[in-house]
Amino acid sequence: MIVFRSRGGGRLVASLGLNIVVAAFLLYLLNLLSGYTHIEMPINTATLGTATILGIPGVILLIGVKWALL
Repeated sequence: MIVFRSRGGGRLVASLGLNIVVAAFLLYLLNLLSGYTHIEMPINTATLGTATILGIPGVILLIGVKWALL
């Protein structure tokens, strides 16, 4: 409620929403190309949050962590 009452609150929510959509699209694109790259990344809250906050470097970080653990 406080976010919507402030003047810049709408921009904050819109920016966060756009970042979530772009992150989901990047993860979907990564899974779509998994036939060529053999990299599959689940789309869940942890991966989506990491990709939302960090962007493309976050997706690369997720790939590196997956390779390191598997």
